[in-house]
Amino acid sequence: MRPSNTKHQEFAPPQELNDIIKCFWYNDSNFGKEETNFEVIPDGYAEIIFHFGNGCSILQDGILQKLPSPFLVGLLDQPVHFHTKGCLQILAIRCFPWTVFDLLNLNSNKNNVHTFEHPIAKLHTILYDCIKNDNIEKAINHLKEYFSQAPISTESLLYKAGIAMRKANGTMPVNQIADAAHSTIRTLERKFKQFSGHTLKEVSGLMRFEQIRNRLWTNPESNLAELAVEFGYSDQAHLTKEFKKYTGTTPAAFARKAKKEKINDHDFVAFIQS
Repeated sequence: MRPSNTKHQEFAPPQELNDIIKCFWYNDSNFGKEETNFEVIPDGYAEIIFHFGNGCSILQDGILQKLPSPFLVGLLDQPVHFHTKGCLQILAIRCFPWTVFDLLNLNSNKNNVHTFEHPIAKLHTILYDCIKNDNIEKAINHLKEYFSQAPISTESLLYKAGIAMRKANGTMPVNQIADAAHSTIRTLERKFKQFSGHTLKEVSGLMRFEQIRNRLWTNPESNLAELAVEFGYSDQAHLTKEFKKYTGTTPAAFARKAKKEKINDHDFVAFIQS
């Protein structure tokens, strides 16, 4: 079972933010009257999440804890389950993992989901007024304006590395990424860990996994051996091992679920009901 009446929209960032923000997105879902949970699958991004409606919670020490709006979903290395019921609307900023902490002027970390104090929280009321009036584009424009005016100390070395990684979909070796950024491997690794909380190898692995995940969701009949070759895995067994590490399931099982669900390829990014 999945959320009914799901509406998903994505919006491109202003040109000056193209190397910082992947996109802005809006999701409106109805999960029904009963408390349920949905799964967020890892990808190569970090996201700042504003939420409206009945809100969402996460299990902490066996207790459901309400999440504030906004909260941050960092670069995931395994699925995370959120709990909600009824109507849940989300406005989110999908960022590259090497830019999100600099964007918010926060210290980097490896937390999957965490709360933070930041002036951006003042936008919640403004965004909620737009949501109530079904003016999603106006809400997105508020976000675009906010981040266009935010002081961002661009770390050029990381941006060059990020562009190279994105073009190669995570398949580029670390030494080639360093060459593209005109840096030594040691310097690049240190800077990357400092600004993203993760290593180059970790981020590249997630970017590569994301391509496989997307391919299987949109085309469940894809040949796994051919995908392994296309995306630089040593063999199909290597692909399966990496896929299972990030999702807890095999690519074949994921493809069967995708074929069964037959839903829009964007929906699974935020919502797969358990």
